[in-house]
Amino acid sequence: MKLAFFSTKPYEKQFFEKINLKYNHKITFFDMRLTAEIISLVEGYPAVCVFVNDILDKSLLEKLFENGVKLVVLRSAGFNNVDIKAAQELGMAVVRVPAYSPYAVAEHSLALILTLNRKIHKAYNRIRDDNYSLEGLIGFDIHGKTIGIFGTGKIGKTFAKIMSGFGCRIIAYDLHESKECLDLGVEYVSYNELFAASDIISLHCPLTPETYHLINQERLAMMKDGVMLINTSRGGLIDTPEVVNALKSGKIGYLGLDVYEEEADIFFENLSGKILQDDVLARLLTFQNVIVTSHQAFFTENAMNNIAETTLENISRFEHNQPVNLVLPKL
Repeated sequence: MKLAFFSTKPYEKQFFEKINLKYNHKITFFDMRLTAEIISLVEGYPAVCVFVNDILDKSLLEKLFENGVKLVVLRSAGFNNVDIKAAQELGMAVVRVPAYSPYAVAEHSLALILTLNRKIHKAYNRIRDDNYSLEGLIGFDIHGKTIGIFGTGKIGKTFAKIMSGFGCRIIAYDLHESKECLDLGVEYVSYNELFAASDIISLHCPLTPETYHLINQERLAMMKDGVMLINTSRGGLIDTPEVVNALKSGKIGYLGLDVYEEEADIFFENLSGKILQDDVLARLLTFQNVIVTSHQAFFTENAMNNIAETTLENISRFEHNQPVNLVLPKL
């Protein structure tokens, strides 16, 4: 099948070209995001492949449909960037990669926790300047702390397994309790109890209308003073200006973000030498107890191979009237 591939990065292209030797799809790679301004590029392509910062609202989907696009291929698990209802009304299929490597994201969450707690980033920079003092580098034992996991899907379950090895009390909130988590000793609680009782909170849920700005002024007020908050899911789960206020007051003692609500024109790009125009992100980066990574939690060789494999298989299965990994919401 002919496929127009948008938001391409060089590291992605090498994985997709390697895996495509098996599938033989005709892929044209574009480095730009898919927007209405470049809609003419999709003419003659029955399928487009997009990533997390390609926003396919109703208007853009209608333009894609007018140009003959029948299939929207997401090379991600989340699909909040696509108006699924509009796609379904147009008769366009949307497929995704529901699981590529839960270990990649869960392990990155742990990396943020350990780095923030033991201040590895500060120690690294200090040693590079021949400063070997320990002032300001004190951390805490994770053993015995209460870890709150919001969302126990594949990634949340994997994160729970990892944290169980630290000897923590693990509590969780999810609409559907996981037997695997229960077998690990995870306690399911209300989300109010999770926010109030946790020393470390890690978000592992999709972005939906119900979870938009899940972390807001009201929920922040429930949390322990000095709480550690980790988000490797979607930026829109957090009301960032309110989180900035919580950092200033000391309510949040540590913040680790791999995603940011307004990341679309920033993350995945090299902006060195330019002035950062996002005032909220610039303010976040002034805090010594904040670490921001550029949506890299998924970025392992294992995950990239799995993303390419599943994405290209999704296209082949659709082409042969055997679709899999469809996003099918209720209208």
